[in-house]
Amino acid sequence: MIKAGIIGGAGYTGLELIRLLLMHPEVEISVVTSRRYKGKLISDVNPHLEPFIELEYEDVDTKEIADRADIVFLAVPHGSAMDYVPQLRARGARVIDLSADYRLKKDEYERIYKRQHKDKDKERRKSVYGLTELHPEVADADLIANPGCYPTGAILAVAPLVKGNEGGGRVKQVVFDSKSGISGAGAEPSAKSHFPNLAENIVPYEVTAHRHVAEMRMELGVKVSFTPHVIPSIRGILTTAHVFIEENEAITQDEIEEIYKRFYEGKRFIRLRKGLPSLSSVRGTNFCDIGFKIEEESDRIVVISAIDNLVKGGSGQAIQNMNLMFGMDERKGLWFPGLVP
Repeated sequence: MIKAGIIGGAGYTGLELIRLLLMHPEVEISVVTSRRYKGKLISDVNPHLEPFIELEYEDVDTKEIADRADIVFLAVPHGSAMDYVPQLRARGARVIDLSADYRLKKDEYERIYKRQHKDKDKERRKSVYGLTELHPEVADADLIANPGCYPTGAILAVAPLVKGNEGGGRVKQVVFDSKSGISGAGAEPSAKSHFPNLAENIVPYEVTAHRHVAEMRMELGVKVSFTPHVIPSIRGILTTAHVFIEENEAITQDEIEEIYKRFYEGKRFIRLRKGLPSLSSVRGTNFCDIGFKIEEESDRIVVISAIDNLVKGGSGQAIQNMNLMFGMDERKGLWFPGLVP
């Protein structure tokens, strides 16, 4: 039985980790931390978890967490994970970081997140970007940088066209437009999440400079533009990708379908749709649904992806990574249908 620790178990991603790990047949949750709720039963603070977990929230030393867990999930704010990783790794614990601290190169991280990276050995730790569909080396890693929610839906939407042997070289630019449920903003309320501001509304933000675009550019290696919006929905990210190809590179709908089928062959959490994806089909699941349409007499291909931002875009993907790290089927603890309606 794998012993799992969660640092930061009171936010949305931490709670989703608890919920999903409780259903995993090979995992026992050994420690969950929260300074705010130290000493309180997790199920008292979060009644939806009763009677499935009897643990209390703790606030214990990092070394003790490493000694009590085989794998530690860091569900902490950006800038905090780097305080834990060195000690966790020194004690031999494997780590999956759900923050941005280990996704980018040091200089790029410091430029975008406007803070110094305090882990002096960051560049030598060889963290793996935990998008398993593109990075099978996850299986051999000890430190996983779990991708951001927006990049997950965006990168998976167009990777076959950009990186696939049949599609590579055709794409000259990608423009992503994403609509996210409010849970992506975290549990702390803000102006964007205040009900009167969001209800019956769509709120664009960080229109040309969202931090997640760096991950998209890093993984795709083409010209990328990105604009996110918050919508009055709790879960989900629907991403519309406008993919512009070289004008002399004609492509048919059948060719695109074949490119996607080959690229994602055997990838169990990718569902290629004949029609267009919807958030309602992926709610509560670890699936990424993808559909596409060619604009006739144009250089534009429209690709649409749908994910649950808290599952495939966060905690579910983290568990998918854990499964591969421990030599298990990637579906363990995650193979279930969505919530409809």
